[in-house]
Amino acid sequence: MFRALILLALTCLLSPAFADERAQTQQQLDATRQDIAELKKMLGQLQQEKSGVQKDLRSTETDIGKLEKQVEALQQELKKTEGELERLDQEKKKLQSARVEQQRLIAIQARSAYQNGREEYLKLLLNQQNPEKFARTLTYYDYLSQARLEQLRNFNETLRQLANVEQDISLQQAQLLTQQGTLDTQRQELEKVRAERQQVLAKLNTDVKARDQKLQAREQDQADLTRVLKTIEETLARQAREAEEARQKALLAAQEAEKQRQREALAASSDAPKKPRVIPGPLVSSSGETFGGAFSAARGKLPWPVNGRLLARFGETRGDDSRAKWDGVMISASPGSQVHAVHGGRVVFADWLRGAGLLVILDHGNGYLSLYGHNQSLLKSAGDVVKAGEAISTVGNSGGQDNSGLYFAIRQQGRPSDPAQWCRAQG
Repeated sequence: MFRALILLALTCLLSPAFADERAQTQQQLDATRQDIAELKKMLGQLQQEKSGVQKDLRSTETDIGKLEKQVEALQQELKKTEGELERLDQEKKKLQSARVEQQRLIAIQARSAYQNGREEYLKLLLNQQNPEKFARTLTYYDYLSQARLEQLRNFNETLRQLANVEQDISLQQAQLLTQQGTLDTQRQELEKVRAERQQVLAKLNTDVKARDQKLQAREQDQADLTRVLKTIEETLARQAREAEEARQKALLAAQEAEKQRQREALAASSDAPKKPRVIPGPLVSSSGETFGGAFSAARGKLPWPVNGRLLARFGETRGDDSRAKWDGVMISASPGSQVHAVHGGRVVFADWLRGAGLLVILDHGNGYLSLYGHNQSLLKSAGDVVKAGEAISTVGNSGGQDNSGLYFAIRQQGRPSDPAQWCRAQG
């Protein structure tokens, strides 16, 4: 009978702690599921953005390919033009040689005409002895004059053609240089756009990879929390069965004791003094009073677990994720500083937890829990009973924190509560 009563009492004492832990685990599980849904949504958005960037990159690289084709065609045109320029240059050299030769012949004829021109012509006029010879000589001089004029016309035409060739060469060279410069500019701009889009794509790939890793971690957290929740539920169910069995046994034992007492009373002498009837009272739990008074009565009076400056307040945005809020506070403190229990209680968790590092959870009864995370070391173990102000851990940066500090939170029936409303004002 007494063993059953002791088992029932222990079950009543431990059930609130497991219920609190179950509520907290369920809350963490719900938050993790929400995180997974948000991460999947963000991954979808990143994939859409990545698809858009890839589409733009495809368009840019296609344009670059077309431009490269144009550049190649222009290079072929440049080669043809260079050949044409070479031909024109050869023609120019021939024209220049012809011009020099024509200048030489014209100079010779000019000198000969100057030396023999008028004097020979006057001699022919004064010489009347042979008229036929005189006529042939005049015809000869006409031919010479016409030949000189033809040479002069050819020379002038050569000069004109040479000028046209030089002008054509200059125009073609200028056009080719302009086209090549335009294509080079376009190619540089497209290369710049492609480089920028490749950088954006690389960043998106990095973001997608990071989100994938974070999603996998969250899914692993969900699986871990699901297993923890299942264990807690099984423990609570087993405790409920054991408590009911103990209550039934205690009730049967009490009934049997009452029957035995009645039988003994009937067998006793009728004039014997009667003993007062004792009615067993109900079993009660400590409700936290064993640890220094009710936690609910300490609102606004609790000390802070460590001295330091608040780095993050309850309800503030956590990091760059606007949907993530602080469910506790972060207190800056030197590494190795002692962390003190803000109220008496029992250690229900003292281990490493993903996202919180080395974590201590105290049960203060009636559904109140206090959490102390990112510790350097743990000074207490699960099951230890601590007094208010007793050192339970030391400050650190476990759990992936960049700087040393303490994560401090309070849970009321599984719901986060602002520690600033429970602890005394600082300063």
